[in-house]
Amino acid sequence: MNYKNLILTLLFLSLSGIALSQKVDNLSYVNRDPRIDRLIEKHRQYNQANPGVDGFRVQIFFDSGNNSKRAAQTAREKFMEAHPDVVAYLTFKAPYYRVRVGDFRTKLEAEGFLFQLATAYPNAFTVPDRIQIEKKSE
Repeated sequence: MNYKNLILTLLFLSLSGIALSQKVDNLSYVNRDPRIDRLIEKHRQYNQANPGVDGFRVQIFFDSGNNSKRAAQTAREKFMEAHPDVVAYLTFKAPYYRVRVGDFRTKLEAEGFLFQLATAYPNAFTVPDRIQIEKKSE
């Protein structure tokens, strides 16, 4: 390789390095696909319509028939007296009334709480559900 080619190669490398290392101070325009904005808006609407996140609860009551609503309310009230710091939810999905307790992010957390309830609620079990996340106070 002769000196002329070597000098040209070094000059090219140094100029390309300088060109690539320059910083853009002001970016005034970004070409963004409008479908991205629509997708973000759909995501916001879905989250507003479906609050909470996927998680687990412990189901302590499940019944249908005569007086099942009253029995579910009683089960919920007794649970809330024994565990005032844990939220209990009474729901109806025809023809069953259910009482589910807790808001657990993982099945392991729900199983741990189920273990604590084993003597009082021997037929309880964990179920996947939409749970509410507590907002942390700042």
